[in-house]
Amino acid sequence: MELSSGLKVAQDKLTFDRESLTEADLSRLVREMGVKVTKQRLAILKTFSQRSAHMTAQEVFDQVKLTNPEIGFATVYRFLKQMALKGLASEVRLGGLPARYELHSAKHHDHLTCNSCGSIVEFENEDIERLQEYVAKQYGFKLTGHLLELYGLCTNCQS
Repeated sequence: MELSSGLKVAQDKLTFDRESLTEADLSRLVREMGVKVTKQRLAILKTFSQRSAHMTAQEVFDQVKLTNPEIGFATVYRFLKQMALKGLASEVRLGGLPARYELHSAKHHDHLTCNSCGSIVEFENEDIERLQEYVAKQYGFKLTGHLLELYGLCTNCQS
């Protein structure tokens, strides 16, 4: 079922295309989390949805503060944690580096994460997707979702 240009419901789960989210979509996503729609939450979500990069709470705060100077770091951090708990965002932690967040979207992708600098590369690979289905079937699992994260050294850190 399509709700707007950016929101859809598939298998009783709200999904979205972050490239086409409207202000109304952002409000709906906040309401779907079961929290009150506030100017600060909308600003955080808007900033977050406009960037495809995996952002730390500090990076989100720095961006939101440019247009909302009254916002506090704790507000940004708590809302990002809420988004992760509600399944709207994922939190990626690597060693002692700060957690990075990304919005979940209707378009699936996996990650390559650098152990040294923490950079994250998104990728899609049909062979890996087929193999995951094969392994799940082999063990009698019906997949409902997955998160694939591969770790190593990026090109810059290998030098």
